[in-house]
Amino acid sequence: MTTSTILFILLSLVVAAGLSFYQYFYRAGHRNKINLWLALLRFVTIFGILLLLINPIVSRSTYEVQKTPLPIVMDNSASIVDLKANQAALDVYQKLATNKELQEKFDVQSYQFDSEFEASAQFDFKGHQTNIDLAAKNLKSIHKNKTFPTVLITDGNQTSGNDYVYGFDPNNKVFPLVVGDTTTFLDLRISQLNVNKYAFHKNKFPVEVFLQYSGTKSINADFSIVQGGTVYNKQSVAFSPSKKSAVISVLLPADKIGLQVFKATIQSKESEKNSYNNVKNFAVEVIDQKTEIAIVSSIAHPDIAALKRSIESNPQRKVTIVKPREINSLSDYNVLILYQPNADFKSVFDKAKTAGVNTFVITGINTDFQFLNMNQDQLVFRMSAQSEDYLAEFDSQFNLFALDNIGFENLPPLLNAFGTVNVKGNMEVLLSSRIRNISTNAPLLAFSENQGKRTAFLLGENIWKWRLQTHVDNKSFEKFDLFADKIIQFLASNNARKSLVVNHESFYNSGEAIEINAQYFNKNYEFDEKARLAISVTNKHTKQTKNYDLLKGSNSYKVNLDGLAAGQYNFRVQELNSKTIYNGYFEILDFDIEKQFVNPDLAKLNQLATQTQGKVFMPNQTDELIKSLLENENYKAIQKAIVKKSPLVDWVWLLVLIAISLATEWFLRKYHGML
Repeated sequence: MTTSTILFILLSLVVAAGLSFYQYFYRAGHRNKINLWLALLRFVTIFGILLLLINPIVSRSTYEVQKTPLPIVMDNSASIVDLKANQAALDVYQKLATNKELQEKFDVQSYQFDSEFEASAQFDFKGHQTNIDLAAKNLKSIHKNKTFPTVLITDGNQTSGNDYVYGFDPNNKVFPLVVGDTTTFLDLRISQLNVNKYAFHKNKFPVEVFLQYSGTKSINADFSIVQGGTVYNKQSVAFSPSKKSAVISVLLPADKIGLQVFKATIQSKESEKNSYNNVKNFAVEVIDQKTEIAIVSSIAHPDIAALKRSIESNPQRKVTIVKPREINSLSDYNVLILYQPNADFKSVFDKAKTAGVNTFVITGINTDFQFLNMNQDQLVFRMSAQSEDYLAEFDSQFNLFALDNIGFENLPPLLNAFGTVNVKGNMEVLLSSRIRNISTNAPLLAFSENQGKRTAFLLGENIWKWRLQTHVDNKSFEKFDLFADKIIQFLASNNARKSLVVNHESFYNSGEAIEINAQYFNKNYEFDEKARLAISVTNKHTKQTKNYDLLKGSNSYKVNLDGLAAGQYNFRVQELNSKTIYNGYFEILDFDIEKQFVNPDLAKLNQLATQTQGKVFMPNQTDELIKSLLENENYKAIQKAIVKKSPLVDWVWLLVLIAISLATEWFLRKYHGML
């Protein structure tokens, strides 16, 4: 309490005592027991009321003991079972989690990880991916600014995520408890295979294969790539204790259109403990169509290079950069990107109208808006010589094609001339513009479709900053490149819009997320949020059919088909009210990444222990690990004082006491005839 509050309380005591004395002793003129009790009750009442008026803050201190957290993190992936280490992992977990001395010293916590991370004390070892780095990031987030040890029960074989050695906090010790046989077995495996998803008909596509060998003697192995009964490549590869890896690069012919499945194999005459990792299936979709895009510009700008790189990230696209006066024929191009058009673009606009080529117009501070008003009729520009920065606002109701919000609101502003933009024709707005926090009600990125002719408008330059920012936010250009690809895909096609649009891949690897997206549009081509979409998936070999409902997202319906076995599948998506149907096909390739290992990655776990100043333990050293944790003086419980402050007016019992005091005083005065 403050000094002033204490003085007020003392003053209240004097006032309450004085008033009580005056009422029952000075005025009464005599003293007896009844007056003494009445004076005491009056004192309690007055003093209680004055305390409520002063309302001092009352502090109460309680103490609690905070133990050092001890996360026991279990690898719940299927590789633990494949290494026949699941029982050993459960045994060491039980020994650690139920140890009374550890429970007294530490706050023992149980977690599991595979492709996800969660608190759990039950483990089934059925995870399809291993992401140890995810466990590291979550532990740092949960126990931020704390010093604690971590027991990591794992084989150390990571199949997704960043390098986990540097994911853990180096100031907190990690004790890897390695499960699985560390004996070195002879093993050949295809550790990685790189190939593009698409190839063009009558071209050749590259395949890069990384081979690894584990063993103590020199051997020769045969590597081959086959499709059906056709052998496309076969060669001998030598391995030895000093040469444990090899990289093979092959060019394969794309002579058949459609989905082509190949099998890469490495084998030798030696017996292996694990032969599953000797084979890897891969697929390539061979297409006979390539989209040619021309970026037409009379100025140099970093946007042009960013657009070219982004669009060409899809191998189906080829971008050519030309000046407006250099285009003689548009027959070679499917889409024209007209970057900041001016009077030099007159012939380009005329030829595009005649040829019916779809266009993507991008404006900026070098655009001739008067010329643009004369050569298109979708937008009317009334612009000044002053420039302005425009931020983006995403419209979730946009339905020309499915696109997720990649964080448009947080991207840098685009630069354009200041003025008003009015929509004259029928436009679909994906992004509207705002200046700082004020919406302009004008489009920033919009699309039109009129009599088979499609046009897109981006009203601002410096889109290269968007691509750079998405890489900063996501460590990848993928989201921005997909956004650009969706625009080009829309412009490259003149097909009439369908009421049911379904997006899916032609093939998936086992263990990957299998997600199918669909959109259903009503007669006005508006996204129908009340549609009822269902999908039936049929295995071509077993004829077994599974049915699912598609769940509505922001602007599409989605279904996750994880858990399907490898094989070929036909599927049908149906809108149940209108009976509209879409039929499709995909294939799941037989590849289980968790079956690729024969040993724990002991070297990596030793590196992790060294990085965090911890130590690697084996299952038979669990007692030694427990002893090490108990004897470590750095992990001590902390007594923490918790001070709770509450105003006196919150004390209900003080109000009750005042009420009882008043009632008792009234009763005594009434009983003794003093009223």
